[in-house]
Amino acid sequence: MDQPDLMASRAAEQPQSHGERQQEERALAARLLDIYDKKTLVAKLNELGGNWRPESLVRWLRDTSVRRMLTEQEVQCLRGLLPSPPAHYARPAFRFIDLFAGIGGIRSGFEAIGGACVFTSEWNKHAVRTYKANWYCDPQEHHFNEDIRDVTLSHRPEVSDKQASEHIRDLVPQHDVLLAGFPCQPFSLAGVSKKNALGRAHGFACETQGTLFFDVARIIAARRPAIFVLENVKNLKSHDKGKTFRIIMQTLDELGYEVADANASSPDDPKIIDGKHFLPQHRERIVLVGFRRDTGLHQGFSLRSLEQYYPQRRPTFGELLEPQVAEKYILTPTLWRYLYQYARKHKEKGNGFGYGLVDPLNPHSVARTLSARYYKDGAEILVDRGWDRPLGEKDFGDKQNQQRRPRRLTPRECARLMGFEAPGASQFAIPVSDTQAYRQFGNSVVVPAFAAVARLLESRILQASRMRQEEMDGGRTRQ
Repeated sequence: MDQPDLMASRAAEQPQSHGERQQEERALAARLLDIYDKKTLVAKLNELGGNWRPESLVRWLRDTSVRRMLTEQEVQCLRGLLPSPPAHYARPAFRFIDLFAGIGGIRSGFEAIGGACVFTSEWNKHAVRTYKANWYCDPQEHHFNEDIRDVTLSHRPEVSDKQASEHIRDLVPQHDVLLAGFPCQPFSLAGVSKKNALGRAHGFACETQGTLFFDVARIIAARRPAIFVLENVKNLKSHDKGKTFRIIMQTLDELGYEVADANASSPDDPKIIDGKHFLPQHRERIVLVGFRRDTGLHQGFSLRSLEQYYPQRRPTFGELLEPQVAEKYILTPTLWRYLYQYARKHKEKGNGFGYGLVDPLNPHSVARTLSARYYKDGAEILVDRGWDRPLGEKDFGDKQNQQRRPRRLTPRECARLMGFEAPGASQFAIPVSDTQAYRQFGNSVVVPAFAAVARLLESRILQASRMRQEEMDGGRTRQ
């Protein structure tokens, strides 16, 4: 990540005129305003002794007659808020795309083994801000898309499959690996007669129309990447009595891909990866690794080999926590009383519902799955602060117990529990509110788990990249 920003490199090559410098500064500020709010940028500038206000920053951005220029120190300060390109960016080992990208949890591991992301699709505007704050998105080389349907044209029934494929190839660059954490939706069967009228195929286009998996399938069909990695919740296999998963697997087979461990079933299905092997959180996800059948890359590959990349020592839950947190993260007496009584009521009925209290002093503690609803009450993962676990409601009035009320995780601690940063570090930028941050981390993946998948695939990805280069060189030779 120590390669200088391309903008900075050009600036160092030759002196700039006032107009060129001003245009460059505004471009920099515009990129930052896609990520951070004006108050954050003004605060950063004023830390250097400036006297900026949000109003003056907006006026400076919009009014070209304003002659003030940023100092070099201010430029460097703002540039430091943007991610730098990885060291291998100029000559990547392979190319990949990131669909339903969230905040880049799957991207991380594939970039770490030398890949360059050339296309990203994510519709949530808050997730896009966090993504752009942490992952280099070259305005010249990287394409950023919001609504994937604008690429696949799946929301336009009058468009034929052929037209859609041409549109996809125009917008999505050629790549070796496709990554997608697509949402799970019910699959409805569309009428074959309508498909015939529109000139569409009956296969995956028939059974997956109207689902977001259909958009992934269209891109795979149009771009034919050598490898894909698809991620979803574990319950995808049982969704709609198994119908959803059956259609997905049939679709991928029809497209000419071999899915690793396709016939493996529970309880020992290597396609189900639990994040607890990497971090102290029980988080199971289904991972579908597919290889284009004609490449032969699927031979001998199994996710069972992932165990070789398990860490020798997993961080403890306590090591992920900050030494001190703000009072706002401690449950209020009212909320804690409600959660406790709710859990006790269900326990008496023989149900397993209730809060998840995690002891940070126990090195073997494993938290429940962090969910996107964590911002509501934090019930699934509460940090034990010495609560005595009372037998009756009267104990809630005990002063000592009130002082030791559990607390929820901070967004920074969630980033560590998901593996976006190491314990004790704060290098992952969180430019959004706590509510949005909880949603983003709860919707993401355990980063080191997918980094392990990337490492397991590395040799095959590099082989796929060489194949693509040879095909391109062969095409140029024939011309």
